Amino acid sequence: MEIGNSNDDILTEILSRLPTENLLGLKSVSKGWYRLISDLSFIRTQLERSQAISGFFFQERFHWCDEDIASSSYLPVGMEQTVLQNTILDFLPEKVVLKSSSNGLICCRSCFPAEDPVIYVCNPSIKEWVKLNWAKPDKKDSLALSFNPLSHPVDICKEFKVVSIHQTETETDSCLSFEIYSSETRAWKSLEVAFECCYNLIKNHGIIASGFLHWLTDGDHILAFNIEKEQVQLIELPSPTVPCKDLPEMCIGESGGYLHFVRISMAGLQIWYLENYAEPGWVLKCSIQLDDLERENPQFLYKVSVKLARRITIDEISWMDPLAFQGDLLFMRVSAKVYLYHIETRKMKELCPLADLGRNSLVFPTVLPYSMSLVSLGHH
Repeated sequence: MEIGNSNDDILTEILSRLPTENLLGLKSVSKGWYRLISDLSFIRTQLERSQAISGFFFQERFHWCDEDIASSSYLPVGMEQTVLQNTILDFLPEKVVLKSSSNGLICCRSCFPAEDPVIYVCNPSIKEWVKLNWAKPDKKDSLALSFNPLSHPVDICKEFKVVSIHQTETETDSCLSFEIYSSETRAWKSLEVAFECCYNLIKNHGIIASGFLHWLTDGDHILAFNIEKEQVQLIELPSPTVPCKDLPEMCIGESGGYLHFVRISMAGLQIWYLENYAEPGWVLKCSIQLDDLERENPQFLYKVSVKLARRITIDEISWMDPLAFQGDLLFMRVSAKVYLYHIETRKMKELCPLADLGRNSLVFPTVLPYSMSLVSLGHH
């Protein structure tokens, strides 16, 4: 009797509890197993049970010039020792710039200069991709991906949206215009009204939580876009629990379906989640003093307060910088190394030296949390 026929229910119950990376290897066990693991109903069941973060994509960015850096790295988080992977996106037809991630899919674009730049949405786990037309390509546009396979019936779970934000500045004001691509219609549409916003969008573009896409800005606000209602709003950042006059480092991310805000300052490591959008209500999730952070991770941290204070007096590049947050895992840089900080255990894990990620990885790198997925895009 071939496994994958009469034993489907039992096998689904067992296999659907495994991480995606294990299932990718098990596809080759037999034709029956391949058919079962590729089935949309099985994929949906597995998605409902396993949404754990698999790793982080990392890409350098030039700070002082407009050229793109084509190379990118992937750092898996489940291994005892991190093995840096630099070829995971080589299945795409060209080198790309990473822009956004959502539930196993990555949104990226052609590296500039490019003769005919396009946007790609891909699933690196199964090496599938679709190409989107891009009528008015602009490398400064922010691209964000919204993909929630569990919000649709199983037969259309591969639908996604891409939101493009273009910033126009005049002598008197600054406006954001929005275009939305739907994989269902395979077409772009523009929001009729531009949104006045004098802030620049900085790291953590297009973080999806609670049906909104979010962008961290340089003006003490988060830009939020309601995907279904196609409405825009600004959300004020939470105030520090301890008043302090310093230069905090911050990032945003998602955990448990909620938007999270992470700040590192002289007041310590503080993490909030957004409970209410109608009247933005931030809830403090945890607050850890710098001395406690150092005491709990002495092999990685030393004289944290002194080194953070140096940033205030001489305005040098931050010594400790939170780069991305997902599922209670904080991807952060401390001096010249990158670490993973587990919020629950309050323990740090060294991933790799910053130099392994490239010579231009210190300032404003792109860091995307990634969770492996079996969802097929149906094109490649």
